[in-house]
Amino acid sequence: MIGYFRKLLKDRRGNALVIAGAALPLIIGSAGLASDTIQWALMKRQLQRTADSAALAGVYGKLASQTVNTGTCSASGSQPVYRDVFIQSNANARVDGTVTCTVGTPASPWNGSGYNAVAVTVSTSRAMGFSGLFLSTPPTITASATAAVVQSGKYCVISLDTNSDTGISFSGNAQVNLGCGLKTNAKGSSAIDGTGSSTITASPVAAVGQISNGGNFASGTTFQPYSSPQTDPYASINAPASSTFPSGNCPNFSVNSNQTVTSLHANTDYKAMSGASAGYYCMGSMSLNGTVTLPSGVYVIDGGDFSVGAQANVTCTGCTFILTNRSTSTSPAPSIGKVNMNGGATVDLTNSTSGTYANMLFYQDRRATLANGNGQSNLINGNSSSTIQGTMYFPSTSTTFNGTSGLSTNCVQLVGWQVAFTGNTTINNTCPAGGPHAFDGSMVRLVA
Repeated sequence: MIGYFRKLLKDRRGNALVIAGAALPLIIGSAGLASDTIQWALMKRQLQRTADSAALAGVYGKLASQTVNTGTCSASGSQPVYRDVFIQSNANARVDGTVTCTVGTPASPWNGSGYNAVAVTVSTSRAMGFSGLFLSTPPTITASATAAVVQSGKYCVISLDTNSDTGISFSGNAQVNLGCGLKTNAKGSSAIDGTGSSTITASPVAAVGQISNGGNFASGTTFQPYSSPQTDPYASINAPASSTFPSGNCPNFSVNSNQTVTSLHANTDYKAMSGASAGYYCMGSMSLNGTVTLPSGVYVIDGGDFSVGAQANVTCTGCTFILTNRSTSTSPAPSIGKVNMNGGATVDLTNSTSGTYANMLFYQDRRATLANGNGQSNLINGNSSSTIQGTMYFPSTSTTFNGTSGLSTNCVQLVGWQVAFTGNTTINNTCPAGGPHAFDGSMVRLVA
């Protein structure tokens, strides 16, 4: 018997089979765990996609004045998040299980005011094919995401056009150096369009739609197509109330090309306004063709235009020009004038620095119709000796910089429905101390 066992121990036949048999549990276990890992990673990815989308939906919901409460997602307490998880993403079907969704409190600093942040956690329990044989309870797979409103850049030209148009355009030989960014809410394929021999130095350049760049933008420009819309930064500022206007029509103020005016006369050149608009000058229109030095203040133009002729020399330091109409009618829209500054004029206009219209140079009533009903846009020009400082607000109409202006703009902010830079216009925008500054742009992004 002892000899038999000695022979058996020395026999090498069948060793590979024995080793393979001993390793078989390890091989099967590794394959099972690999299969579980792939399934786990896929489900984790599906949940993360759902959490990301839900957090973004929550922020957009807040921006649309919808309520997003913390706690378990529900159709009443966190409607935009709930709809995105269970209706848009159809999360239960996506993971072939039951998904739990919770809206939490965003971590610092995203829990501060202004961020409108939303933190979402989604999870599901799922027994895996192999590891489930050895676990008493199925593992829980969790994914979290936080979205918030973050700054996207500094903008000094904003187009509020929400159609599939071109919101901001550059053509001809326009040479524009803004020192800040451009943004439009237009959704077109050329929402911002640079053509011809124009050269644009501005960054970032953002649009809700697409940006058309034919090589006109300076090297290093940051492009942000498909951005979230920009809100009207002056939506809370309104034109003077009709009750503050003087009785009777306000006089039209006109200066001929051979005249020099350095002061204004009550009831002849203007009428005084009252109430909240006390101290404002009311005029039916302003047509300036000679040499004019206007006193500081707010000029309310009741139904007419602000026009500067080719040979005019106009100076106004600390001024705001408001284009409105005392009529409260909305349908039909009342006549509201435009700005027309000829390229041959010499202008030196700087904004008011205090009061309701601080930092504003031009304010046009929102009731103005596109192209002002006469096929013309607001036209901003001036010769190479001209300087303009202040915000220009034309929220419902188009504005064009055109011609061989060569004017200098100081910290200009321009908000319009559509904005165009054409012809041989040359603009260099600089920011001296005390002038208005660029708008903070915002966008919704995942931050965690």
